[in-house]
Amino acid sequence: TSDNDGNAATQKSVTFIIDTVPPTLNITTPNDGIKTNKTSITVSGKTNDVTSSPVTLTVKLNSGNAEAVTVNNDGSFSKDLTLADGANTITITAKDSAGKTTTIVRNVTLDTHAPAFSNIVITPNPVNVGVGFTVSVTITD
Repeated sequence: TSDNDGNAATQKSVTFIIDTVPPTLNITTPNDGIKTNKTSITVSGKTNDVTSSPVTLTVKLNSGNAEAVTVNNDGSFSKDLTLADGANTITITAKDSAGKTTTIVRNVTLDTHAPAFSNIVITPNPVNVGVGFTVSVTITD
């Protein structure tokens, strides 16, 4: 093509990729809903995006800040966290270079308290040798 003065236009080509698919995200550990007595837990898994690599990853524990996690060349990642006593929510988010995201949430409960025994009753009391007896206990955790 040319303009009215006969000047030829330089042809340009543009290449682009349309990405409508978010990255894959698979969490190996922890499983959702687990209960543990260990204060430290490792979040690990794999992420990938065929169309818009590289994928960036963040992990957020409870109401803390989302922290960047290194994604290895094979898509694997690992992040150690220190749990708070009670219910914990771990939010893992993968984001591809097109801005698409995939988020997985894991709920983990930290219980470091031993169960409490109360209302211990032996029937009959006192117990005679050779006689059957019943022990009743209430256990709370």
